[in-house]
Amino acid sequence: MRIRSVGPTAIAMLAIVVSACTSSGGSPAASTAPDPCAGASAHAGAKHTIPTDKTKIKIGVATDVGTVNDKNFNEYTYLGAKSAAAALGIPGDIPYVVPKTAADNIPDIQGFVDQGFDIIVTSGFANGTATTCEAKVNPDVWFIGIDQGSPTPALANYMAVSYQEDQAGYLAGMVAASVSKSGTIGAIGGITLCGPCVRYLQGYGLGAKSINPNIKFVSAYVTESDFTKAFNDPVTGKSFAKQFLTQNPTVDVLFQVAGKTGNGVLDAACEANIYAIGVDVDQALSYPSAAKCILTSAEKKLATSVAFDINAIVAGTAKGGDDHWDAKRNGVGYSDYHDLASKVPTDLKAKLDAAFAQMQAGTLKTCPSKATGDTVDCGSVK
Repeated sequence: MRIRSVGPTAIAMLAIVVSACTSSGGSPAASTAPDPCAGASAHAGAKHTIPTDKTKIKIGVATDVGTVNDKNFNEYTYLGAKSAAAALGIPGDIPYVVPKTAADNIPDIQGFVDQGFDIIVTSGFANGTATTCEAKVNPDVWFIGIDQGSPTPALANYMAVSYQEDQAGYLAGMVAASVSKSGTIGAIGGITLCGPCVRYLQGYGLGAKSINPNIKFVSAYVTESDFTKAFNDPVTGKSFAKQFLTQNPTVDVLFQVAGKTGNGVLDAACEANIYAIGVDVDQALSYPSAAKCILTSAEKKLATSVAFDINAIVAGTAKGGDDHWDAKRNGVGYSDYHDLASKVPTDLKAKLDAAFAQMQAGTLKTCPSKATGDTVDCGSVK
C-alpha cells in the first residue's frame, strides 16, 4: 500500500519544535533548527478565486515518492483527480509531479502555487508538512491532502482526507480466516511509523479472530526507519516476504500493507502457492501479475474520495479540516474475489455484510485500544 500517513500520532512525532534558550546575559540564543516551511511562499498577484468557468479550473497533483503509475496509492489518488477534472469538462490530462526525495515536496507544491493552480492534491504522509506550510501561506488556494492528518488548528483551505483502515483490515481478516487451512495467517507492513499500516494490521487480526478465535496471526514490518524500502522497493519486499514465509512456514494467507514494496510481497506469496491479500485498491486489477493468488484487497476508496472533495470545492460546499472516510460513508471495503471466488465459503458474504452493517452503525469494534498496549488507538481516528 502506498501508505504515507500516520494520523495525529505521527504528525506529533514529525513536528519540529524550536525552543529558544536564554544565555547568561539574558539574550535569546539563535536556534539552529531548520525551518520546516523553508521555500513555501504566497503566490504573486491578487486574491485567488475559483474560476466561474469550470473548464478553466487548474488542478494539480503532487504525489509521494515512487511513480504516478504505482498500481496503488499514488495512481488511484491521481485517477480520482482525473475523474473529477473530466466531469468538470477540463480538457486534457491534469499535471502531476513526483518527488525524488522528501526535499522536493515543498518545491513541487510551490510550483503549482506559482502557476496559479486552484486546487492542489497531495498524496501521502510524507507530504503532510509541505502541504500544511503551503496552505498556511496561501489561504485562497485549496489543498486536498491524502492520509496526512489534519493540522491543529485546522485550516479552512486544507481538506485532510483520512480513512478507517482498521475497518477494511477487519473485513480482509475475515476473508483470510475463512480460507486458511493451516490456521495461521500473516501480514507484512511497510514501516512501524505508519499509522495506517498499524491500523490495517490490527483490524486484520481482529477480523480473523471473529471467524476463528483460535487463528494464529503473525506479522512483521519491512523496516523501522527507511520509507523508501517500506513503500517503494518491490525487490526488498519480495526477499523480505520470502524470509518471513521461511520463518513462518504454516502461513497460508499473506496480507501486504507496504505500497510498491508490497507488490514484491504479493509476488512472493504467489511463488509460495499461498493466497495473498492486497491493499488500498483492488490489486487483482491494479497488479495483474499477481492476480492468480490475490484473494481480495482491503480497500480505501481513494479515487472516490478525491473526486468527491474536488467537486465539493467547486460547488462551494467544502470545509477545511479532517475529511474522514469510513464504512458510514462507504469509504472502505474489500475487493471482488475474481477468479478465486470458488475458494471462498458460500456463507462468508452474509457474514461480511453483517459486519459492514455493524461498522456503519458504529457497533462493531475493529481495533484494540491503547489500554491493550498497542501503539495506535485506531478506534480514535476520526
